[in-house]
Amino acid sequence: MTQVPPESTQQAVTYPSLFLLVVIGALVPVVPTGALVSSAAVVAVHQTSPFSLLVVFGVAAFAAFLGDVALYWLGRRGMRSKNGSRWLAAIRDRAPEERLAQAQAKLEDHGVMVLVLSRLVPAGRIPVMLACLMADMPLRRFARGDVPACLAWAVTYQLIGILGGSLFREPWEGVVVAVALTVLLSVAPAVWRRVRHT
Repeated sequence: MTQVPPESTQQAVTYPSLFLLVVIGALVPVVPTGALVSSAAVVAVHQTSPFSLLVVFGVAAFAAFLGDVALYWLGRRGMRSKNGSRWLAAIRDRAPEERLAQAQAKLEDHGVMVLVLSRLVPAGRIPVMLACLMADMPLRRFARGDVPACLAWAVTYQLIGILGGSLFREPWEGVVVAVALTVLLSVAPAVWRRVRHT
């Protein structure tokens, strides 16, 4: 009877979990998906398989794309329905009027390329997605713009994880640093806006 190496077992559990959590995080923007990707990259740095980082990148980008497209599809459905939808209401609740106006202006100026930046800026994705919905952008066009956005997002957060994983011998230390960096990047813009307005 052959024994399954612990690393293979860990990967078999980790990749589907990463996929599901990133999809859920795209649909319900409360799961810190960037921190998940960074943490998975830290673990991948410490594994012997040379393809671990590539798999983390592929899983994260694909899951983010599927989650975005599903949320956009639900939003379009809500825009067309008579009474709206809970999903559309949830999207609107997460997009302050000021951010929505900025997103609409950027969408007019730069088209779907604004999706790339929206995925990288903390709390930028929902206002831009809502602006796309209000501009009645077809799902296919949104999906084309979302591909480079999800790839750029996955690379960015994976690089944070690689940095954290490379600096420390123990994976858990790298995970702590990667999560701390991700949280710092997420919180910094909101803090900056508050400081500027006071």
